[in-house]
Formats: sequence, structure tokens, C-alpha cells
Amino acid sequence: MGINLGIIGFGEVGGIFGRGLLGKAGVDAVYAWDLKFADTSTGARAAADADGIQSVEGMAALCTKADLLVSAVTASSTLAAAEEAARHARPGTLFLDLNSASPGTKQRAAEVLQAAGVDYVEAGVMTSVPPYGIRVPMLLGGARAAGLVETLTAWGMDAKAVSERLGVASAIKMSRSIMIKGLEALVIESYATARRYGVEAHVLPTLKETFPQID
Repeated sequence: MGINLGIIGFGEVGGIFGRGLLGKAGVDAVYAWDLKFADTSTGARAAADADGIQSVEGMAALCTKADLLVSAVTASSTLAAAEEAARHARPGTLFLDLNSASPGTKQRAAEVLQAAGVDYVEAGVMTSVPPYGIRVPMLLGGARAAGLVETLTAWGMDAKAVSERLGVASAIKMSRSIMIKGLEALVIESYATARRYGVEAHVLPTLKETFPQID
């Protein structure tokens, strides 16, 4: 018997994972729930259905269907989504948290889900999802991380287990983001200042010399 996937949050990331995993060996069906589905004027639910994703009425319906829940909501909704899933998910369900939340938030999400008998795995998604699709590099953490890696890699995903201790994968991702996004912000500030004073032609070559890979 295969796995039924349940996508919590069918935005850009949820849509990429839902469509990318649909039809993979061992995936029987992909279900999705998003708050936007309740508003028929957005067309979000119809678009999901057109892609072959089976949209549902709410979290309770999604949890009834899914063996593996994949949370892809906004960072600020990470804990709320976990708390709602904990009220409805069947014991033994696996919960993969893709959200860019802090280690502490991931640990609290794990606590509420594990109290309901749900197995929690955190994911640190290490770069932007759209260029890579489901092959975006991910670091997984939790007691079930190593086992889930085997399943995900069989589906063509790029996942690596880094620790059984929750919070480690998110801490790695957060630390990397501080550096990368900080550098991006500095480059933008530098170029904005250069443009303000009309010296781009002088500044850009020096940036390229210092950072050869900069575009």
C-alpha cells in the first residue's frame, strides 16, 4: 500500500511539492488544504484540482486522508498549523515541517504533535525552492528523520538527516540565512548608494573583483 500525502498550505512551496510528488512511485494520492480554498473567488481550489491535487474542506478532512502531512505555511503560522493538525491527525501519522521557523518554534510544534501520537520531523530548507523544485536541498531532524530520508530520496528529493535532536536542522538553516541574506542586503545597500551618487560604473567592477560569482 502506498502513501497518501496531505499538503498543509497550498501556496508556492506547497504547490511545488504537491505537484512534484504527484505520481511518484509509492504515492497513492496528494491531498491539500489551504485557507484560500474557503474563498471560491480566489480560484485556488479549482487550480489545485486542475493539477490533479485533491483539495479538501479543512484540516480535519486532510488529516483523515493523509499518512504523511507536509506543512508549508507562512513562518508565523507554523505553530498554529501544528496545533490544528494535532487536534485531528491519526496517531502514527508522520508530520514534515518545511516552514522557516525558529528552532524553538519547531520544538513547540513537535511537542503538541507528539502528544497526539504524531511523529514530527523538522526540515531546514537550505535555499529558495522554485529553482530546484522538489530537489531543493533539505536537512531533516527528529527521531524519524533518517527513515523519512529514504522515502524522500526515492522520490527524487535531496534530503539529509543531520540529527535526531529537534532544532538542529532549523538552527543550521537560520544561521546560514543570517549570512546569506545579510550579504544580499549589503550588496543592495552598496548598489543603491552607488546609484544615488552616479558611480555604479566604478563600484560594480570592484564588487565583481572581490566577489567573482556575483551577478
